[in-house]
Parts: sequence; C-alpha cells; structure tokens
Amino acid sequence: MSKQTYRVCLCFSRRFKLAVAEAPEEIKALFNQYSENGIMTDNHLHRFLIEVQKQEKATLEEAQAIVESLKHLAIFHRKGLNLEAFFKYLFGDNNPPLDLKLGAHHDMTAPLSHYFIHTGHNSYLTGNQLSSDCSDVPIINALKKGVRVIELDIWPNSDKDDVEVLHGRTLTTPVQLIKCLRSIKEHAFTASEFPVVITLEDHLTPDLQSKVSQMVTQTFGDTLFFPGSECLKEFPSPESLKRRIIISTKPPKEYLEAKEIKDKESDSQKGNAAPDEEAWGKEIHNLKGQIPVDDKNELDEGDNDAEEDPGEGDQKLPNETAPEYKRLIAIPAGKPKGGLEECLKVDPDNVRRLSLSEQQLEDAAEAHGKEIVRFTQRNILRVYPKGIRVNSSNYNPLIGWMHGAQMVAFNMQGYGRSLWMMQGMFRANGGCGFVKKPDFLLKSGPHGEVFDPKAKLPVQKTLKVKVYMGEGWYYDFHHTHFDAYSPPDFYVRVGIAGVPADTGMKKTKTLEDNWIPVWDEEFEFPLTVPELALLRIEVHEYDMSEKDDFGGQTCLPVRELREGIRAVPLHDRKGNKYNSVKLLVRVEFA
Repeated sequence: MSKQTYRVCLCFSRRFKLAVAEAPEEIKALFNQYSENGIMTDNHLHRFLIEVQKQEKATLEEAQAIVESLKHLAIFHRKGLNLEAFFKYLFGDNNPPLDLKLGAHHDMTAPLSHYFIHTGHNSYLTGNQLSSDCSDVPIINALKKGVRVIELDIWPNSDKDDVEVLHGRTLTTPVQLIKCLRSIKEHAFTASEFPVVITLEDHLTPDLQSKVSQMVTQTFGDTLFFPGSECLKEFPSPESLKRRIIISTKPPKEYLEAKEIKDKESDSQKGNAAPDEEAWGKEIHNLKGQIPVDDKNELDEGDNDAEEDPGEGDQKLPNETAPEYKRLIAIPAGKPKGGLEECLKVDPDNVRRLSLSEQQLEDAAEAHGKEIVRFTQRNILRVYPKGIRVNSSNYNPLIGWMHGAQMVAFNMQGYGRSLWMMQGMFRANGGCGFVKKPDFLLKSGPHGEVFDPKAKLPVQKTLKVKVYMGEGWYYDFHHTHFDAYSPPDFYVRVGIAGVPADTGMKKTKTLEDNWIPVWDEEFEFPLTVPELALLRIEVHEYDMSEKDDFGGQTCLPVRELREGIRAVPLHDRKGNKYNSVKLLVRVEFA
C-alpha cells in the first residue's frame, strides 16, 4: 500500500468513526428530546415516529420491530437505542422516503385513460437509433423495471416469409419477432401484475399480418385481451386487465420494404443529431426551450425541428387486411385526416390512441392545450421522441403529463435527467407501472371547463427539504475515483421538476475533502401543482479544472413523499441504486 493510499484510508477510518459525533445538531437535539438518560425506548421511538416522522398510524409494535432489527449491532444498548443506534436507524434501509409497504395503492378500477403508463419507445434497441443491435434483452430489462408499454417495429425479413423487429430504414440489426414475443410472455408480470400493452408499428403485407396474428395468439393464449367485435366506448381498467397482454396499433398501412440507409442520409441525420449527453445528462427544458440555469453544468439538449417517426405518419391503407390480425387490436391508433383539431375531437361512442412527436405536442400545446387535456380524459395520447434523437436521448416528460398524456414514450436504454424523471414518476404507486392521474386532469366543470396548463395558479403547498449529510461513496466508488490524492469535494443540487411555475434547482455549498459531508442546508419550494411535482436530488463532486464528477441522483414523486427524516438512496446515471450511497434528508410540507 502506498503512503498516499494509506493516508486516504486512515483519513476515512477516522472520519467514519466520527460520523455520529459529526451528526447535525438538530439530529442530536431530537434524540435528546425523545430519549431519557441517553436511551430511546420503544415508547420514546413510537412517539418520535408519530410526532417527527408524521407516521400518525404507527403502532408501538412497529417501534418495537425497529428496535429489534438493531439488536444485532455491537452499538446496541439492551434497554433501547443509544445515539449511534438511532443514527443507524435513520440512515437505514427501513427508513425510505417512500412507503414501500403500500404497494399499488391507487384506485386501479378506472379506465386506462385515467393513468400515466410507463411507456417505452423502440423497446428492442440496445443503443442508438441508427446502428445498434435489436434484441429482446432491453425488452426484458424494461419489463423487469416495471415498464408496461413495449413498442415493436415489425418488418418482413429479407426472404419476405417471416417477421423481424428492427428500426426501419436504418442499419440496426434485426431480431426475430417470435423471440421478442416469447420474452414478453416470460417477463411481462415479473415486476407488476398489471397489463402490458404492445404497440406495433406495422410494415407488413396481409399474409405476414396473418402470420403475426398466429404468433401472437399462440404465444400469449388466454392472457391476450380481445376487445370484441364492437368499438370500445370506454377503456377497461388496469384492475380488470391484470396479467393480460393488450395489442395496440393503427389500422395496417401499405407494405413498406425495409432498406438500409444510404451514406448521405446517414450523414444528414447525424449532422442534425443532439450532441452526446454529459456524464449525468443534459438539463431538461420546459416549453419553448426554457431551462433554469444555476451553474456551469446547465446545458440544453439540441432543440431542432421534429422528424416524423417512421410508421407514425398517415399512410395509404392496403386494399386487403388480414381480419384475424385486425381482431387483435384492442387499442386502435391513428391520425384522422383534417389536421390537429380533427385529431383532438372526442367521440362519445368510441375511444382510441393518438400519437404525436414531442415537437408536435409542444406546438399543439401552444394553441390547443385545453383541447389536449379534454381529449386525454377519455382517449389515450402517446408522445414519442423526435427523430433526430439518434443517440437515444429523451425529452421533458412533464410537458406530456401536464396535458394528460398517458403514454410518454421514452428510450429506456438511454440515460440522463429526463430518464431520471421518468423513473421518479413511476416509483409512485408501488412501482407497478400505472400512476393515477390527478383529479384535475380527469374532471370537467359544469360548462365543460378543463384544466388549463397555461393558467397561473396560486401556491397550494410549500415543500421544505433539509439536506443533512451523505455517506456511502467510499464503499461504492474506487477511493481515487473523484480525486487521486484527496477525499472528494461534494455538493448537492436539489429542486423540482413540474409545471413551469414550480420547476427549478438550487444547490448547497461545496464541502472540501470529505467522504461523509455534512451540509445541513434547507430549501423551500412553493408548489402550484404539487400533484405533478417531482423532487430531484443530485450529488456532484466539484472539479476546478474539468467537468464536475457525478456522485449520484434520485427523483421522487412529491405526492408520495413521507414527511420526517429519511434515508434517501441514490442511483447511478442509468437509474440503478447504489449499494451504500445515501443522503439523510428531512421533508416537511407547509
């Protein structure tokens, strides 16, 4: 071991032992308030859970269970918790910011149109949109993470006798459709028992449509949901569709033959592509490209004009359509002729799915925001990334959600702040992939009034977030990951992603040379639409000469945050939770 490594290890060892002594004064004061002679008994802890942690329904038995779970520690006192054991409880896995015991606790008996649904885009791609491999592996990974909508682009193979999945007119390598379907069957309900929707982008001839129909029915059998012969007047509920597979596509289009892109086409698209994202992703923007700027890392992703997603545009229908294939379509999709106003008309006797690119939605929201909200009360709106996102980046999902869009489709193989927000939204409701939309997006007034996303609204509540301290980097990162010769210099960015009036980020001071930083700083966030707000937390390590290093992130649904002092686990830039890295945070609503 080198002298430098020895000094770093010795520094950490000393500071780790001092972690409790360095605990914020407020934590020590609370322990003293809810203990006697330096010991917190079951009854003391029970009172702490009710009064500080705001767990009004907490029982004495729950407090006893917490004490019991800490008895194995050498620091444990036989009569109860001393300060060190209390601190261990606060930083422990049994004190998360969301109540994981609740599971899927939203009302799941409303129509599908009443829910935000965890939705993937080009779910079969392993990387970029132009030349990556197509595989069932990203589909499996998405399903394991609770994604409920899987998109497959289906094309004839080179012999035109079988069906493949690939991103058409690109250099992506195909995967067999049957392999994707079998993987969906095997993993559909691993993370959630609520339904999986397969959206098909169909580029097939009628004979191959018949083959797809046979594949689908034989693979899924009784789990496949058939809508019946008549048009749906209202979508079924997630509860009624548990463990069912649903097919959604537009009426089949004319046969489009897949072909490789030419060099000049490739060069053209690459020239318009957004630049590679930073180590932690670009900052997301609101409507009209506005972004909150508070430090050197605030850069926007390119905001070029949208390109129509291949297969999303209106095409001529073939003269013949395989009837057995048409019978599979439980959620019909398509764009009626006549422009946007015609697309957004609500048919009282029929429901459907409409797809818009992110740019089309932003443009439509400028003039037709309330009409979009009215449409999504009964129908399903799918939003997909614009075509120039060839590096599989994503966009601000809040623009879709604030207009009631149920299927905000994301490149799940990507990364960055937009994806963190998507993951944060669907940590709600037990991570089941369906989140009930707020009532204001579902109701109409006596004269047909609906929520106006542009309206200036009063503050409904204020979220107070106090960032006490953090730990765990020493275990999850190489000891020279941040700095070769000294401990890291951490700071925290805290903020809200929500409607434009609520969106913004703030930051703590930077603490130099400390593996266990204690910031002890509080921030307030007035919220006009707390139901759509997400709490964003990021940790970075300051680097004077280069780009700051990434140290972890999380995004949490504000409406499900537990008040009190909580241990907030941090995740890497792909959304995977670190083993040890956590922040100690206090959350209060005023």
